[in-house]
Amino acid sequence: MKNYIIPIALLMITPLSAQVGKATTVRKTFSRETTITEDIEAQPEQIWKVLVDAANYPKWNSTIVSIEGTIALNEKIKLVSTLDEKRTFKLKVKEFIPHRKLVWGDGKGERTFLMEPLSEDKVRFTMHEKIGGLLFPMYAKYIPPFDQNFEQFVEDLKSKVEER
Repeated sequence: MKNYIIPIALLMITPLSAQVGKATTVRKTFSRETTITEDIEAQPEQIWKVLVDAANYPKWNSTIVSIEGTIALNEKIKLVSTLDEKRTFKLKVKEFIPHRKLVWGDGKGERTFLMEPLSEDKVRFTMHEKIGGLLFPMYAKYIPPFDQNFEQFVEDLKSKVEER
């Protein structure tokens, strides 16, 4: 069995009130945060391999129409989501800690993927997105809720990496 050491700063992203498998959203005047946590029977390496393979996202993830580019540190990707198929999100990969943490985003928000090993073949996976800024109150009503989309994303990921 491998020993995993996770810096405490990485673990602090998971809200204590989060319910495993259920997305939660916190709305504030200048921001909105959505988080989901799920236990996945896989090794972090298996999940990581799926998360950084941009070309294959639409094959396993029903919430993604397309991703163009390379998912690697400081690289830029173009993502089209089922939440708004007419919009292409131009994102930059901001953090890239293999088998642990991936962050991409733009000037309005960031999405974080975090993998916390629970045992040799079990990982607590957390996906968190914070969007906002000074102008957020002006456009917040045009952004659809993410909860159902997050739940589907994680369900698709879990199905993909747990398939035998």
